Amino acid sequence: MRQIVITVGDRTFKARLNDSPTANLIWNVLPIDGAANVWGDEVYFEIPVNADQEPGAREEVEIGELGYWPVGKAFCIFYGPTPVSTGDQPRAYSPVNIVGQMLGDTTQLRGTRSGAPVRIIRDIVG
Repeated sequence: MRQIVITVGDRTFKARLNDSPTANLIWNVLPIDGAANVWGDEVYFEIPVNADQEPGAREEVEIGELGYWPVGKAFCIFYGPTPVSTGDQPRAYSPVNIVGQMLGDTTQLRGTRSGAPVRIIRDIVG
């Protein structure tokens, strides 16, 4: 796994990308800058990656998982329920490719406002 640093507004998080084809595409275009969109307890933003839905894509995700939403060409950070959740777990609007996992407490993303600057870079330590 490859480690990345994600900055959302004034908060910084470490995460790991897995070895999926979509994660490889993301790794290869880093750094990425964007503007946050907030949907329940999910932050997502468009990235310059065009990937198809992978066979293991799913709507049910875990807190802290990172996804790529093929429909919106977006990187997604899940940290709690979304408007389509049926309980406390996050649920994507439609299937996402799982590309990694946040490290640490992702609930610190609560309070993020749409439009906040987002940046993903390679972690020079990882």
